[in-house]
Amino acid sequence: MQYAKLLTKDASEELERLYEKIQSKTATVLGYPVAMDFDYSELFRFLQYPINNIGDPFIDSTYAIGTREMEREVLNFFADLFRAEKNEWWGYITNGGSEGNMYGLYLARELFPKAMVYYSESTHYSVQKNLHLLDMPNIAIRTQKNGEIDYDDLHDTIRMNRNMPVVVFANIGTTMTEARDDVKKIKDIFKDLAIHHNYIHADAALSGAYIPFIHPKPAFDFADGVDSIAVSGHKFIGSPIPSGIVLAKKSHRDRIANSVAYIGTSDTTISGSRNGITPLFLWYAIKRYGIEGFKNRTEKCLQVANYAVEQLNKIGLQAWRNDNAITVIFSEIKKELIVKWQLASANGNSHLICMPGITEERIDLLIKDIVQTQV
Repeated sequence: MQYAKLLTKDASEELERLYEKIQSKTATVLGYPVAMDFDYSELFRFLQYPINNIGDPFIDSTYAIGTREMEREVLNFFADLFRAEKNEWWGYITNGGSEGNMYGLYLARELFPKAMVYYSESTHYSVQKNLHLLDMPNIAIRTQKNGEIDYDDLHDTIRMNRNMPVVVFANIGTTMTEARDDVKKIKDIFKDLAIHHNYIHADAALSGAYIPFIHPKPAFDFADGVDSIAVSGHKFIGSPIPSGIVLAKKSHRDRIANSVAYIGTSDTTISGSRNGITPLFLWYAIKRYGIEGFKNRTEKCLQVANYAVEQLNKIGLQAWRNDNAITVIFSEIKKELIVKWQLASANGNSHLICMPGITEERIDLLIKDIVQTQV
């Protein structure tokens, strides 16, 4: 590195302490949705270059140090997975699920500027922030005990505001219980109330990457009636850098596209400069796993989740999970264990998420800790 000098002894020691801390904490993560089994060491050589996928992934830029080809392959993979109509979709790789959700809401606002947004009280905390930034009027809807939206409350609330276009923010895996809102039931509400101006965005941050491989498959994708969908790349697939995928109907994207001479491409994304490394990670994972590999990962995660429910119930913690979910909810345990195992907790309950890389052995270590603190 030109002009750079070697790290001082203090700086080197600080870096080593950070590495040891991250290594240690990674061994006791159970409450947050991050895959633990990825290996991208083959791609380390790309980190020496300023890779930037600025602008639209489908239009080349005058800045040529990018991974657009890989990004398009990743987007095509998910478009097929989410049953998007051929040549009628568009998307890009985002910095994470929250950006994908903002993009979906942004498209909805441009399509229906006077719409009311409806979302359940179990919706991710970032959505209220996005609605505030986009200045979109909104109403929270009650949820059922499992975290799924209350369809009767949604029906009644929309009926009271049926003179306004409707935007529904559907959760395809809520933060705490991984509950999934049924898009077909939401579409039935539109039909029953004769709501012709409507838009559904699906937040499938966690579940979206694996529920296409479960049976029965939840109603959540384009064939079921969504207009846009967001999924995280660093969760079920796994990545050392947060990322996400957002897909939308191409006709919606066309409403906001602008050509920018400076970069030689179209300004269709929320961010200008975009990470070119995460598309490479996702492309690499897709090429290594393929459909069969993702199916196997799904089956293993569900197997571990079922094991966790059984073991937690054996020690009296009233554990449960939604159908075909990898999130396990149980009675809140002692604070020191919540901190040690990095468990998400709310309303007297904790949860763990059986992501790829989480094994029965790690569940056993948690159980052992819980039993020892109960003695």
